[in-house]
Amino acid sequence: PQFNAMFTQHRSNDLFINLETGKISPQEFYDAFRKETQTNLTNEQIRDAWNALLLDFPQERVTWLEAIGKKYNVYLFSNTNQIHYDKFMADFRTNNNGRDFNSFFIKAYYSHELGLRKPDPESFEAIIKAEKLNPAETVFIDDTYKNIEGAQKTGLQTIHLVASKTVLELGL
Repeated sequence: PQFNAMFTQHRSNDLFINLETGKISPQEFYDAFRKETQTNLTNEQIRDAWNALLLDFPQERVTWLEAIGKKYNVYLFSNTNQIHYDKFMADFRTNNNGRDFNSFFIKAYYSHELGLRKPDPESFEAIIKAEKLNPAETVFIDDTYKNIEGAQKTGLQTIHLVASKTVLELGL
């Protein structure tokens, strides 16, 4: 019942941050979630409710991603967690003839694997260093302004996708 007090796109309870940075496993998340919410939900019920937050992959954006990868070196940096990762990877394969989502990127970085998350400048710096990127020649695109601010602190060029705008409208 208190979900909105615990989690929004802009703020979350440490439980979610720890899941997104890989500090706790899905099982530890389920156990802590039950304790925090004082429920007796099963792991599967929590998983299914948690995964209900995920959106689909519109085909026109998949097509755009494929095309943009032919013009630019494309990387992904996503705040996510193992539970969501498993679900969206499986859904993507199912809806895209078995194709691996990560194949669209030179490298995909996920916060739960990296141990760091947006908007922390350290997360961007880790990727810049690992990929030997020049921030002045690298564009970071995101729909959350706090993430844009974090990227700008590292010298990355940025594009803020304001509400209702999508990558399809960028003209890249």
